[in-house]
Parts: sequence; structure tokens; C-alpha cells
Amino acid sequence: MASLQEGTDGDRQVRVKICGLRDAETIRSMNGLPVHEVGFIFAKSRRQISPALASELVAEVHKLRNPEGHAPRTVGVFVNPTIDVLRETLQAAPLDVIQLHGEETPQFCEEVRRTFGTAVWKVFSVTDSDADDSKSSGPDRLEPYRGSVDAFLVDTAGGGTGKTFAWHVIDRYAEAAAGIPLYVAGGLHPDNVGELLSQYSPDGVDVSSGVETDGVKDRTKIKVFAERVQGL
Repeated sequence: MASLQEGTDGDRQVRVKICGLRDAETIRSMNGLPVHEVGFIFAKSRRQISPALASELVAEVHKLRNPEGHAPRTVGVFVNPTIDVLRETLQAAPLDVIQLHGEETPQFCEEVRRTFGTAVWKVFSVTDSDADDSKSSGPDRLEPYRGSVDAFLVDTAGGGTGKTFAWHVIDRYAEAAAGIPLYVAGGLHPDNVGELLSQYSPDGVDVSSGVETDGVKDRTKIKVFAERVQGL
């Protein structure tokens, strides 16, 4: 599977995306951490933010530096947006990546890339049927999007549930991705991400509720999560 970034020793580095940020202080606390993407949710959610607030938070992300000396990329999370909604959001907040969680077609993904010049990630929910290798056709859904997106992300059905899916399907999704980076989300937290990475080799991991305490982003959990992904 292709990796997005390599360490200085040439080994593949698993990328870390922290999603659902809503305040500047938490973002500032992430300076120096091995975080590669910071996500903002524009879809209906308790973590949803406005384009105006996103503008302020994106500016804070641009000030950060990870151990490689780069600012994390900014990711906007949408569900079935229109081009006009994306245009309005991007005019306020210059995002690097548009992450699509709905029924967006390959043609729509291509239009987003062409219109805005951003990267596009397509998210697929892993259903219970995927756990049965003899019945699952879930990974086949990726094929039409090859050439239209820059990364795939697999998540527990429903999204934001804080629950993991059957991890053994990751290998089949990685095979279906066929060289396009694959991120894994769904129920990850500091105490299980090491187990995931000891068994499977996604290009990146995505966490939101797993680094929260009582529904609020926890700076210590973010630090521990990011460092455990890198084996620190």
C-alpha cells in the first residue's frame, strides 16, 4: 500500500488525523506532536462548526509544526454537500482536503478536485456483513473511485459511534484500494491503536471521540494517541 510520508530512515510512517476540533487552545497544544491532519466537521454533528470559526481554526493549524517541520493538513468533513456549500466553506476556510461521507459519486469527487484544487477523500462505512468474508462485497465499492480520489477512509457504520468494526476486513479494503492511501477510523483510542497497528498496516488512522473526555477534546489523550501511533 502506498504511504503518504516516510520517516527519515525510509520506513513507512503511519499518519495521524485528529478530527472534530472546535477550539484554538486545543489546536495550539498540538504543536510539535506527530499529527499530520486536523479535521473540522461541517456536517450535522455535535462537533459541527461554522465556516467562520473554521477560518480562525485553520489559521491556528497553519502555525503548527509536526516533528517533520510541516503544518498538518486541514480536512473538512462533509456529508452530501453541494458544490455551492463547498465553495462557501472554502471561501472562508482554505481547507487542504475535502472528506466526503455520503453517497457522493466518483463524478462528484472529480468535480470537487477540478473545481477547488483540493484533495478528496472518500469514506466507506464497514457494515456487519463485511465481517463475513464469504458474503461481503464492501471492498468492491472502492473500485469506481480509483482515479477520482486521493485517499480512502473506512469507518464503523454510522460514523462517530466510538465503536470499532471487524478489523480483519482491513486487509481486503487495503487490497481494493490498490495503492491509494487507506485511513482507518472507528472506535480508536490511545489504548487500542497500538494493537491495530501491530496487526494491520493502514496508511493513516483517524480519531475523534477516542481522544475526548466528557465530549471535549483532551490534550493529554491527543498527545498519547499520536505518540503511540509512532511507537514513542
